[in-house]
Amino acid sequence: MKWEQIPLGMMQTNCYILYDEHTCLLFDPGDDGERLIQYLESKNLEPNAILLTHAHFDHIGAVDLLRDHYRIPVYVHVNEKDWLMNPKLNGSLLFFPNRPVQAKEAEHLLREEGEFTIGSLSMELFETPGHSPGSVSYYFREAGLIVSGDVLFAGSIGRTDLPGGDYQLLMNMIKEKLLSLPEETIVLPGHGPVTVLSREKTSNPFLLNLS
Repeated sequence: MKWEQIPLGMMQTNCYILYDEHTCLLFDPGDDGERLIQYLESKNLEPNAILLTHAHFDHIGAVDLLRDHYRIPVYVHVNEKDWLMNPKLNGSLLFFPNRPVQAKEAEHLLREEGEFTIGSLSMELFETPGHSPGSVSYYFREAGLIVSGDVLFAGSIGRTDLPGGDYQLLMNMIKEKLLSLPEETIVLPGHGPVTVLSREKTSNPFLLNLS
């Protein structure tokens, strides 16, 4: 499996493209949908699904454009099923009141942890709330990587001062779900550079007392 990181929009939200010979998955297409389509075409990639780590506005801005262009389904956690349609819930009304972000309902609601497969790609779903109530992380065990969204960053963690945020819950989820993975696990965060768990365990100031 291969992957690409593409920062999109004013918030430079990381969209990830994970793919093999048969299946292509998009994670968090936050903005700049036309640019993303051009990039996919340049790589001869046609996505099979859109998976969201959570439904804040900066992670969903290009969802409908990509969904309609490729006629593919969207996956989001059930706790944020209404956030796609509601600018107040997804935060766009708070940050950009003159540019509300809305998308149609997701075709698939993620309701529980466990392994699932789309096409030829299998992953494990971890519920990792704290940054938002429906935050999830997608772990690809064979590839040794996790798409963490805004749960864990290089040198930092997701903010918890937005509606539905919970600092202690976020720290518990990082400790229980992420830090229990192999230290060489590659972390694909929602913003900023890619990192590895071993580096975060020893240098991330938020995690030094967790492991």
